Amino acid sequence: MLQLWEAATRRAHPFLSEDFIRQERHNIPKLYLPRIKTWVAMLGQRMGGFIALMGSEIPALFVAPEFQRRGIGASLLDHVRRQHMPLTLEVFEANLSARAFYHAYGFRQVGTRIHEQAGERLLCLALDEGHTKPLYARHGQETGK
Repeated sequence: MLQLWEAATRRAHPFLSEDFIRQERHNIPKLYLPRIKTWVAMLGQRMGGFIALMGSEIPALFVAPEFQRRGIGASLLDHVRRQHMPLTLEVFEANLSARAFYHAYGFRQVGTRIHEQAGERLLCLALDEGHTKPLYARHGQETGK
């Protein structure tokens, strides 16, 4: 899971420092994983992605770079959405691909803040039943069909 997280993080967040990535890699198994529910998307023997849920917040949704744009992220969101609504998450403003993905899924911006450790601006997003898009539309948009 850590390898997938790091590969996806480096691709989506080239603006994050090596020190920040190293610290988060240390924090994930020690601080975050014990406090969250996590679901993994497997593609055969390979981990394609994972999503974490803490209450109604999604602190992590990562898809392996080689499996992106195949509907895995939307499927993981569908799974947690069936269990808990509304949902919230934060995304770095500079992560344009994730922002487009969340917008296509139906999330809307409800605020902003600065991530203290990274020094980067975060967009606070929310999803409720009134703002979700039909399943077929989301998957078609993500896969480019």
